[in-house]
Amino acid sequence: MLKEERQLSILNEVELHNRVQLADLAEKLDVSIDTVRRDVKELDANNKLRKVHGGAVSLGFTSYSPSRNNVYKLQEKTAIAEKAAKLVKEGSAILIDGGTTCLELARLLPTEINLTCFTLSLPVAQELLHKPNVEVIFIGGRISKDAQITNGANTVHNLSEINVDYGFIGTGYVDSIYGLTEFDWDIVQTKKAVIAASKKTILLCISEKLNSKHRYKTCNLNQVDTMVTELSPEHALLSTFRKQNLQLL
Repeated sequence: MLKEERQLSILNEVELHNRVQLADLAEKLDVSIDTVRRDVKELDANNKLRKVHGGAVSLGFTSYSPSRNNVYKLQEKTAIAEKAAKLVKEGSAILIDGGTTCLELARLLPTEINLTCFTLSLPVAQELLHKPNVEVIFIGGRISKDAQITNGANTVHNLSEINVDYGFIGTGYVDSIYGLTEFDWDIVQTKKAVIAASKKTILLCISEKLNSKHRYKTCNLNQVDTMVTELSPEHALLSTFRKQNLQLL
């Protein structure tokens, strides 16, 4: 594989999953970690992604721009957020996870709706501050500089003390049989706590992530009430998900 093709593959993985590890990239591309490290360093120097310890993160994930011109698959994520926003009812209490799709949901919530919204995402909290009728409650804890979300024991404890009507979450990977997975153990524990704190869990997921999985399991699909993608629920890519016990939007 030529360097240009390899770097394109790296960029696609980073943009799709927001954050990836060098070891996973090396395995996927069948090259050495040193080769991937050099590629990531070069892509970072060219302002295509951000190099972090042991991996890389997408620019849209770490530096939210009001123009949103650095958000991967923005059109698809906007379509998902528009569907999800219609599920939010007047006077309800909701919880919004971190990530670019959840951030689009926060942006698209109607300005006139009265809500209580919990979040562990700094960008989501900042976006919600522009909604005059939304009471914003930030869930504290250790802040991840890469993802700009709180996680760790304090966050999990704080989540255990709330019970919201809807929890809107994202995921790095989702498989129709294996469920939701991530590569980061701390993120998994936080997402488990979000699900436990929610009467209904709504998964926001672009179709490129369908039928993918990683090492740490967040939950089975039967713990998700609704999965929202940019696709029609009848789309062929969702055929295996239609066999599961969840609503598709």
